[in-house]
Amino acid sequence: MISKTIVGAVLIAAPLSVLTASAQTWPSKTVRIIVPQPPGGTTDLQARLLAKKYTDTLGQSFVVDNRAGASGMIGTEAVARSPADGYTFLFSSAALSVATTLYGSKFKFDTLKDLAPVIWTSSVPLVLTLHPSVPAKSVKELVALSKRDRKGLNGGHNGSGTTSHIALEMFRQQTGAKLESIGYKGGGPATIAILSGEIDFTFSTLTTVKSHVESGRLRGLAVSTKKRSSVFPDLPTMDSIYPGFESDNWFGLFAPTGTSKDIIAKLHSLALEALKAPEMRDTIAKDGGEVVGSTPEELGSHLRSEVTRYAKVIKAGNIMAE
Repeated sequence: MISKTIVGAVLIAAPLSVLTASAQTWPSKTVRIIVPQPPGGTTDLQARLLAKKYTDTLGQSFVVDNRAGASGMIGTEAVARSPADGYTFLFSSAALSVATTLYGSKFKFDTLKDLAPVIWTSSVPLVLTLHPSVPAKSVKELVALSKRDRKGLNGGHNGSGTTSHIALEMFRQQTGAKLESIGYKGGGPATIAILSGEIDFTFSTLTTVKSHVESGRLRGLAVSTKKRSSVFPDLPTMDSIYPGFESDNWFGLFAPTGTSKDIIAKLHSLALEALKAPEMRDTIAKDGGEVVGSTPEELGSHLRSEVTRYAKVIKAGNIMAE
């Protein structure tokens, strides 16, 4: 007679053996990497380079599927609610940290519970940038100037709920600066506005303002990441002036929670190789970014801390989804 203990052991081991077998034969069909933004941006470009690396190495097609909307939450939901079978992934950006709070109640998934981090690929700082007519040569001078001006200063951003918007609101809350927050429909219009002097300052992605700062058409005062930028090494970090001020435009790969750890480990390992390739490094550097190449745990920790920090800023600033 077969004992109950042996039967129980067999029943427990069976699902594990299936998981191991599926990980060993994966991928056996096309894999989708959903990008929750339109084609052509930094998120899309990095995702396509990763997809090419995976396709070339694993011998199965990895395709990018762009699903924009609700600051990326539509595409994110598609991944969070997909089977955890290794055939659907998410390549997203820091917008996820903000959208989780702004749009979370409108979607039937939990960003922190339903997504498994794979790798944080890169980070691009925002730059606190002024129109040259603004008589401030440091962050402290800018804050003091805003408080002296009866109307305050005009601070621009890339639209409600963007990292640019949250950074501007964080600036107001942490420094006590007196400012009028003016939103635009994207980084392009916001850049045109500051170049024309329509607004006094903004937090812009380094990529957007790099050439204008280098040419002197704009003045950079500080970067938003905790580390200085290799592109503008002379600019201080906001955190060094106002401790705790941090906002970076990061990029990373996620899987539905429950995806095999073997599959996640394989994708992580191959992504690290891809990040060493000149094509990927050049693409990231062109955008003013820095290669990160984190562990899954580091990406998970970073996402959690950002969601918590931004939620406080959103609540204090009474920021609403549009």
